[in-house]
Amino acid sequence: MAIRKLIILLTLPLLFLSCDKAALKKTINPKDVDFVAEYDTDFNNILYPSMLLAMSSYGGNVEKPLFSVSVTAPKNNSVLRIVADSSVLNYVSITQETLLRKGIRYTYEPVIKWKYENIYRLRQQGYVDITFTCYINDEEVDVKNIRLNYRPINECLLSLMGKDGTYRDYRWLFAAYVNEDHPMIDGMLREILSQGMVTKFDGSSNEKKVDSQMRAIWYYALNRGLAYSSISCTSNGSKSSNSQHIRFFGDVYKNRQANCIDACVFFSSIMRKIGLYPIIFVEPCHAFLGYYTDKTKKKIALLETTITGWVNMPEFDSHFSSENNQFDEDYYNKISKYLTDKQKNDYQEGKMDLEQIKKAISNNLFDKAASYQAENYKNNKNLYSDTTQPAYQMLVIEELRKQISPIPADDNF
Repeated sequence: MAIRKLIILLTLPLLFLSCDKAALKKTINPKDVDFVAEYDTDFNNILYPSMLLAMSSYGGNVEKPLFSVSVTAPKNNSVLRIVADSSVLNYVSITQETLLRKGIRYTYEPVIKWKYENIYRLRQQGYVDITFTCYINDEEVDVKNIRLNYRPINECLLSLMGKDGTYRDYRWLFAAYVNEDHPMIDGMLREILSQGMVTKFDGSSNEKKVDSQMRAIWYYALNRGLAYSSISCTSNGSKSSNSQHIRFFGDVYKNRQANCIDACVFFSSIMRKIGLYPIIFVEPCHAFLGYYTDKTKKKIALLETTITGWVNMPEFDSHFSSENNQFDEDYYNKISKYLTDKQKNDYQEGKMDLEQIKKAISNNLFDKAASYQAENYKNNKNLYSDTTQPAYQMLVIEELRKQISPIPADDNF
């Protein structure tokens, strides 16, 4: 009996080893399946996190899927399972399909479950590996790895040239940087009301009220000292794609600097919050703001936002004497060009205090900004609606919001 037990104990490991070898035995030849995992070749293995966040509410894909996988069915009614392993940017993502006919090539578009909370914090470029494992009938067949160069979240894709020579425009992604939900805006609206230029926000009820609200927002931006600062270059070395650095709403507010598109995004965010209808007009090397003047959306007003940088209103206080209601002479000569002749006379006679001077200059600059692009818009109006002229775009934020989510503020994560 003891000898029999010993024989059984010695035999068991051999049985388990035999079972393991049977389990590891491959029944499907990887060459027959020819598993391929690809990232959209037009992107040259560059991943734009801003695009992922912009499309996060709509399935995570743009008009063309970013990833594709393809296999050849080794048997009839084979069960295919593709597993995208977890990485710093994505959770484990599984695609499962049935391959009906042996020998037929099947292609699928796997949906990647992105870690949006991590994606938002990508402020510098880096690399990530997305690994796809192919299983058929629960048997691991092959593994493919795709290494992607991810860009900073502030980098917005503008356009790229496809491998087939097709031009692909992505400037509609500007709408993702318009963030009407930013937590700072409520406090800003209280400050705008305290300026006394409007007593409430009426949305787009009529043209006169829209104009008053826009002047109040403009005055707030001038008082904030919003200066023009051109930042557009990125470290993106791709020869086929074009991208631009865009400041977030909070960055513009805190740093008081903006280029043309930054300022359009900043104004549009506030406008959306109070029920106005902003439009961003994009042309080669520039962008300017537009908006519907009432709810009928039949008339458009324009605003060249970079004009906020023509004066530095916060420094007015240090050059103005409240004793005689006068600026020091050199500084007055610098800013007097933004006053009308009547306003200059009133100033010389001591009839204007500092607040009145600020509001006068603000309104005069607003009038200048409102007319600055008028001739340009008149000459190019047809181009903005011409789909064969992608260099000119009319981005109606309300319409784009149906497809594009605002990139959330850091406070929301």
